Amino acid sequence: MGNKIDLNSVPVVTGSRYPAPFDVPCAARSRQRLGDAAGLTDFGVNLLRLPPGVWSSQRHWHTAEDEFLYVLEGEVVLVTDAGEQILNAGDCAGFKAGAPDGHQLQNRSQREAVLLEVGSRKAADDEVDYPDIDLRFLKGRGGFSHKDGKPYPKR
Repeated sequence: MGNKIDLNSVPVVTGSRYPAPFDVPCAARSRQRLGDAAGLTDFGVNLLRLPPGVWSSQRHWHTAEDEFLYVLEGEVVLVTDAGEQILNAGDCAGFKAGAPDGHQLQNRSQREAVLLEVGSRKAADDEVDYPDIDLRFLKGRGGFSHKDGKPYPKR
């Protein structure tokens, strides 16, 4: 039998590591890293909370990591290359590694949205592209850079 995770003991991480000004729309998002709390190493699981007006991320896609999300409470707008879709509690979406379709969630409602995020952990092989802005995340946790390769200052 597995070990029950005490949510009250899992740290809440608020904000993002994006360089300014890209961090602003995500400044109030919060995550609890449930996969870390369970000692998982092959995939991560996060409990994500998005207050009204907050984004999950800048629109992005991963070269080597799959992503999956499930809406537990509230409503979010999924923004992809194909446009916008409303996701409500009980809805889910997935994003295949290497598919260059930038995605993000925006909470445009008046109440908090709560989601589960699941993703593979392949940091050594993964790069992240942000198609709408001058931003990339480099392999091996190499940090953020401009599209021309010039690094952003470390935070």
